[in-house]
Amino acid sequence: MSAKKKTDLPDLSRTELQILNILWKSKEGLSVREVHEQIKETFNWAYSTTKTTMDRMVKKGLLKREDFHGVFLYQAQISKPAGLARLLSFFMNDLLEMDQSALVSLFGRSKALSDEEIDELESLLEQQSADKKNVNK
Repeated sequence: MSAKKKTDLPDLSRTELQILNILWKSKEGLSVREVHEQIKETFNWAYSTTKTTMDRMVKKGLLKREDFHGVFLYQAQISKPAGLARLLSFFMNDLLEMDQSALVSLFGRSKALSDEEIDELESLLEQQSADKKNVNK
């Protein structure tokens, strides 16, 4: 098995992205129950499905799980920009065929990312673009 490069970005499903988004908003770890309460309306699934999904995300390296007095608390293991970069790169390059600076400037006008997160996102998108050009040579 080959080691992942630092610039490799995760492929995230819609549900994984939703779970990460909940955890990114939390300053502390959350239990499966706390996450489930926030997404149960969106996905209309059982608690056990949320738990299974989050445990798989731990195995994929997307989440970290720690025992806190008998309750597992989960935290995101990837940054918000890293989580969004692959999705945005696909959307920007493959669907819209637009320059990344235009997309990054949209985030600059929103409150979705901090200045540091925007810088990280821009760097990740630049790396993705460079990697893609190298593969196509």
